[in-house]
Amino acid sequence: MASASLFIGDSVLADPSSQWKRMPQIKPIMGSWFEFIHGGSAEGKYWNPALPKFTEAQWKAKIKEISETGMQYLVLMAVANEGKTYYPSKLAPQHEYACSDPLEAILSAADECGIKFFVSNDFWGDWNSVSNMMTNKDVAKLREDSMAEIAEKYSHHKSFYGWYYPNETGIWNQFEDIAVNYVNRCTKVARELMPHSVNLIAPYGTLSTRLDGDKYAKQLEKLDIDIVAYQDEIGVKKTKAGKAGKYFEELYKVHAMVGRSRLWADMEVFKFEGPVYKSALLPADFSRILKQMEDISPYVEHILIYQYEGMMNKPGSTAFCGHPSSTKLYTDYMNWLKAQR
Repeated sequence: MASASLFIGDSVLADPSSQWKRMPQIKPIMGSWFEFIHGGSAEGKYWNPALPKFTEAQWKAKIKEISETGMQYLVLMAVANEGKTYYPSKLAPQHEYACSDPLEAILSAADECGIKFFVSNDFWGDWNSVSNMMTNKDVAKLREDSMAEIAEKYSHHKSFYGWYYPNETGIWNQFEDIAVNYVNRCTKVARELMPHSVNLIAPYGTLSTRLDGDKYAKQLEKLDIDIVAYQDEIGVKKTKAGKAGKYFEELYKVHAMVGRSRLWADMEVFKFEGPVYKSALLPADFSRILKQMEDISPYVEHILIYQYEGMMNKPGSTAFCGHPSSTKLYTDYMNWLKAQR
């Protein structure tokens, strides 16, 4: 049958998905981070140049492309950066993009595709200075004013599912009070503006967690957040594929005991072209990514990735952004996904 084969000229190739066996124990990728630009110019080498040139139609096409993979959630990294916004605002000047309102474009496309967006509430200060971003009163005022402005302009979109607080909350043994206070203040404002919003953070430092005492549980209990999507830290080489599961298993136990926040994963699907943090991000091999998925699947509700943009592109995409090898990762993942159905 044609549906079970790929035809190239007069030859017939076996369905590529046939190389994969069904793996019901492995959860599929349910979502991704999403950017208007990548904050590190070296890391974003292969997709940053394309994004400011995207038209409204291309932003919408990229959302549709992502939805075709079965992903249901997108996490917007930033609504502002370097003193400028990615949407028309009264609070600051806007970055010059080919699309006059990229935020409107992606939310309207997500409405049509059934995607749920966690919309960022930052970066209104220097994103490299996380502590200052969490404690600076002037930054907090801008952040909260922008949340009110964004809610007024965009909360009518059914795709506006909740908020993402992108100041990466580092975990050094456990959540520190500075992080708890920052998250709880953001959530207070979020719920005042959108009472039914579902809100998310994605902390790093997963491998430094100390769960043998009760302090981690007590700090987690204080944290007013709906979802914690812990970074698996494979791409940044803090650990190797197949090793992070033991950390997620312990986190699963603590979250179950506390009953406070849902446990998701922020799984890294990239590798570095050269030195870590100082070179371009490239798509990792799917064999490595599959091992990551298998490792953490038993312990998380959903797997999100950092990230589709730049790391994956549908062949022939009208909104291509990233390294040419991104089409291979897309194809390899989709062939595996097809075999699971």
